[in-house]
Amino acid sequence: MMKRLSIVILLIITACSNDGTNRNPFLQEIGFRFEANLNLPTYSPLTNTGSVVYINSDLAGTRGVFVINSGFDQFRAFEGSCPNHAPNDCSTMSFSGQVATCSCEGYEYSLFTGQLLNRPDDENRYYDMLEYRATFSGGSVIISN
Repeated sequence: MMKRLSIVILLIITACSNDGTNRNPFLQEIGFRFEANLNLPTYSPLTNTGSVVYINSDLAGTRGVFVINSGFDQFRAFEGSCPNHAPNDCSTMSFSGQVATCSCEGYEYSLFTGQLLNRPDDENRYYDMLEYRATFSGGSVIISN
């Protein structure tokens, strides 16, 4: 009986490991829901694979949201504020093609993956873009967190 109890306790302890993702200390994860109707001219570029639209709205994210059509009716959405410092005057990123750039430090991020492309080779912790949920339904992309 004691052997079984020891095994159960050991399984519980190992199942509770803390190897989850680290929260970004610079960006708040706010709750929102935004619907981008692809029939509207502003969002119609998202009907093409690889196209990106920046949604500059107080109703989407902290500093807006980048949305990309990644193909086969799949979309990805990322926070528009640079994830490697607190939001400030220069933290809202701009994009060219499928790359978002932070004007503060020149950090570049892939809008297909959200990954920092020019990660400095030092001992500091750097964050990739904060991703939001993006679902396609009835001709609209619904972005939420």
